[in-house]
Amino acid sequence: MQASAQVDRQFGGEIELVDPDVLRVCADPNNMPYSNQKEQGFEQALARFLAGKLGRKSVAYTYFPQATGFVRMTLGANLCDVIMSYPQGDELVQNTNAYYRTAYTLVYPKGGDLAGVTTLEDPKLKGKKIGIVAGTPPATYLAKAGLIADAKSYPLVIDTRIDNSAKAMIDDLGKGVIDAAVLWGPMAGYYAKQSGKNYAVVPLTHETVKGPATVFRITMGVRPTDQQWKRTLNRVIAENQDAINEILLSYGVPLLTEQDKPILSKNGKTPQAAPGPETMKPATPAAASPASTEAKPAPGNG
Repeated sequence: MQASAQVDRQFGGEIELVDPDVLRVCADPNNMPYSNQKEQGFEQALARFLAGKLGRKSVAYTYFPQATGFVRMTLGANLCDVIMSYPQGDELVQNTNAYYRTAYTLVYPKGGDLAGVTTLEDPKLKGKKIGIVAGTPPATYLAKAGLIADAKSYPLVIDTRIDNSAKAMIDDLGKGVIDAAVLWGPMAGYYAKQSGKNYAVVPLTHETVKGPATVFRITMGVRPTDQQWKRTLNRVIAENQDAINEILLSYGVPLLTEQDKPILSKNGKTPQAAPGPETMKPATPAAASPASTEAKPAPGNG
């Protein structure tokens, strides 16, 4: 989107550079289930839904990997107006109200010898080979449970043009290379569902030892000056929370209440994958940058 298409809005002395006709989204070019350049991710399904509710004529994307420089090169450069998924409380953006809450999860075959395991402290995991993305919060709990020696590590920082730690881990689970996988919930749910196998995806909300957070509230991120835009998004989120939940559930995202109870589909059925773009004409996207990282749920790092 060219700068000339941006519209200055004056609210209480602050200028907001938010396009009134196009929902301009900052996105990763190849980081499913969040987003890709084919617009197949749940962030993009959500963007299409929100665009309709906001009266926007189209959705446009500025693509840049969610690694160092993501916020600066997208939202900070006024090339887009919203980051669709951003952990609550980070100072690089202004957060909207949280629109979902999820956790790191443990994934294993249903009906096997790990049936019923809900915590990394469970004795059933002793001697099992567990997949873990290096440097993520659950690695601390694996170490405290004495499970690191047998764990298989997957890289945190990757080039998603050629690699995908989450998919590789679920593929290894299916091949029997590992006995269980520990992954960020949205990725775990999506790739477990894509595998076609019968996996349990268990949020890690029952650890009793002290350690880093495994549960996060996810918001949308906007510029600190865009106060009215934040209020508008908060209103749309509040008015459409059930529909937003259904979109997320259709991608396998494990949703949690504030009491760590699972949120299920309102119709009582397993949601089907959300459809791709078909009715809303996308605006011309910005070019993608080649590097990337397995950074969820960490913020965009600048």
